[in-house]
Amino acid sequence: MTLALVTMSHSPLLDYAEPPAEVAGAVQGAFAAARVFVEDYDPTLVVSFAPDHYNGFFYDLMPPFCIGYQALGVGDYGTTEGPLNVPAERAERLAQWVAERDIDVAISRRMEVDHGAIQPLEILFGGIDTVPTIPVFVNGVAEPFVTMRRVRRLGETIGGFLATLKDERVLVVGSGGLSHDPPVPQWATAGEAARAMLLNGRHPTAAARDARQQRVIDTAKAFTAGTAAIRDLNPEWDRALMATLASGDLSPVDSMTPRQMAEDAGNSAHEVRTWVAAFSALGAAGPYEVEHSFYRPIREYIAGFGVMAARSAA
Repeated sequence: MTLALVTMSHSPLLDYAEPPAEVAGAVQGAFAAARVFVEDYDPTLVVSFAPDHYNGFFYDLMPPFCIGYQALGVGDYGTTEGPLNVPAERAERLAQWVAERDIDVAISRRMEVDHGAIQPLEILFGGIDTVPTIPVFVNGVAEPFVTMRRVRRLGETIGGFLATLKDERVLVVGSGGLSHDPPVPQWATAGEAARAMLLNGRHPTAAARDARQQRVIDTAKAFTAGTAAIRDLNPEWDRALMATLASGDLSPVDSMTPRQMAEDAGNSAHEVRTWVAAFSALGAAGPYEVEHSFYRPIREYIAGFGVMAARSAA
């Protein structure tokens, strides 16, 4: 077994916003470097840690973690709709392994995933079914949030399972973050219509999805112009977290609290839980080396935008 990692920010605005050409080119360059890294590694299995944005998981039942035995892309923001190539038997064994090691995790035999999970697969592989992929949902939007220590333990436990797959080249993907505060409704402040969506907004009409997406696009334009009422990006916070992840010692993340994370880096900064889980899984296989690292604060994407690629040093 060998283990490698790619973590990357995603953004529903990749195809809907126009940052300066130099910035857009730098992002595409970072994606190209990640693709070359992945092509060189040639993974036989992907484990994808990703959040959801009230497209597949809702407050009618919101787990902190969920392993998918089957998964379908919902097709939001023009991403691919349809089934992922999920190795169900291996996903079942992973879930059993995790449960036996005292990590509580839900399972889904029909997980629905949105751009948070789909974008990295499209960017890295050109499609969502080219490499067998086990999707692992990590809640990054809906309170209450488990501790970051628990997220780290989830990653370490999954990494322990991956270490038993002696004939596989496993790529761990973490998708989300970094600092950003897009217009995702919060239950405590949401009106009646928004709460209905947060409770169960599955399979919206095309018009409803378009309206929701347009609100995000409009907010991005206002944010770029400096008129949006959302938290600013926090490059210092982003770079500090990336440095911690690159160091190999992830214990400092244990002191990060949900309230402080939101205050420092925006309500959707909780998506960095996927990065922590992914790096923890990589670290379970031993020391690792970061081969590529990219970061830019990009207001047009409402995101502190990062990409990292690493592999086990052994």
